[in-house]
Amino acid sequence: MASPAVVRRLGKPAVFLAALLPALLLVADTLRDRLGANPIETITHRTGWWALTLLLVALAVTPLRRVTGWNGVARYRRMLGLFAFTYVVLHFLTYLVLDQFFAWSFIVEDVMDRPYITVGFTTFVLLIPLAVTSTRGWIRRLGPRWQRLHRLAYVAAAGGVFHFLWLVKADTREPVLFGVALVTLLALRLRRRPRRAAARAPAAPARSSKPVEAAS
Repeated sequence: MASPAVVRRLGKPAVFLAALLPALLLVADTLRDRLGANPIETITHRTGWWALTLLLVALAVTPLRRVTGWNGVARYRRMLGLFAFTYVVLHFLTYLVLDQFFAWSFIVEDVMDRPYITVGFTTFVLLIPLAVTSTRGWIRRLGPRWQRLHRLAYVAAAGGVFHFLWLVKADTREPVLFGVALVTLLALRLRRRPRRAAARAPAAPARSSKPVEAAS
């Protein structure tokens, strides 16, 4: 079994390579012409799938830390979140450049008239401030507001699930599984809140065991 020092030293590079691997495989499949009959659709699906997967994995870090007591896992959360945003950007650029080729009038019409694109675009916009404020400098500047802002990650993940669900139409198994995972993570987070509230509540004053004398 690897020592904690080895895990700390190799953990981040391992997570980085694991998160980068889907993009490398996508590039390799593109160069070898292995994207099937509809390459744009394949790229769109794979970048979107990995964006949602990594976003949920990033959201799972805190519940995992609380359940297992492994505090070291928290050091991977920002990296996973930024990789999720990277795949979202690739997903959006695939639609913008390869699918629509900067046809802005059609893009605006799509965003306005097609619900799954509306939700997908909204999700992308929500993730931008989360990516921008992921640095330690922004954490210090925003203080307690940083945590409130980054709760939008759950909203963005929900948007990603609905975007996927409306996109596939027929076979909904994968988006449903993503939805179940998101609901589970949200339930674990909400379950923690009553315990925090109870811990912060002031203790009730102890009752005196001395009997109260009757007034004369």
